[in-house]
Amino acid sequence: MDILDRLLGHDAWTTEAVLRCCATLSDEELDRPLGVGLGTVRATFSHIVKNMEYWTDLIAERPVRPHPPSQDTHTVPLLLSRLTAASHDLAVTSRALLRAGRLDDTFTDSPDPDGARFSFGGAIVHVITHSMHHRAQLLLMLRRLGLSDLPEGDVLSWEDHFHREAGA
Repeated sequence: MDILDRLLGHDAWTTEAVLRCCATLSDEELDRPLGVGLGTVRATFSHIVKNMEYWTDLIAERPVRPHPPSQDTHTVPLLLSRLTAASHDLAVTSRALLRAGRLDDTFTDSPDPDGARFSFGGAIVHVITHSMHHRAQLLLMLRRLGLSDLPEGDVLSWEDHFHREAGA
């Protein structure tokens, strides 16, 4: 397993684990202003998933998918579904760029040829660290809502889980 596999695997697994902790929260709790980051659990998870989808589309050099504005698309089950798809898409796209030796190549972040240019590798790491930043905020929010037994979310815990699941 290379470093990219570790980063992508940990990011997807940990974000999903934290989101699964929200399954028992009411709509009021998901939308309660908690004074951290984006303010609410739902808004923060929606932001993480939308960011993954948006940047993966940019990295894949395809049109950015539209995002439904309805709160109905931001339920925990639907966010889990979107997260699973976005994590897989980011991993497939990232690994293809790695295999092609293109992580240091650059792309434009908009259809405007004068838009900002980023390296593919930098953008991939941006998505992963962006999620990590907001997961830390979410863990604080969930503690404020009274949840306990939350995942620590560190890479070594993920790696241990990964190896146990693989039977290694």
